[in-house]
Amino acid sequence: MAKVLLVDDAAFMRMRTARLLTEQGHEVVEASNGREAVDVYIDQRPDAVLMDITMPEMDGIEALKAIRLLDPDARVAMLTAMGQQSIVIEAIRAGARDFVVKPFEKDRVLAAVHKLLGG
Repeated sequence: MAKVLLVDDAAFMRMRTARLLTEQGHEVVEASNGREAVDVYIDQRPDAVLMDITMPEMDGIEALKAIRLLDPDARVAMLTAMGQQSIVIEAIRAGARDFVVKPFEKDRVLAAVHKLLGG
């Protein structure tokens, strides 16, 4: 299957989402903030990225912009809390291809990954 970069500062969210993705046959690499996400993206070149918006050091929007500068074809979906609609619009303008509202349903996460992978 695909290599997915999972970016979230909450370890339990990474663990929960990583388990879901690995159960579907995906390889998961992780980062705990935006700055780390950019480094992992450069090193691992994942097929898709699921990235939280609100994180320390570098938020998801800035990391999205940095990744898209490195790879204009990067496939990124944002993970967002309820009530962040204006930020979601900014993320889409910056190149995000989808977004998933937290707390999320398993099927919605899988649908976002499927969409990112061109399915």
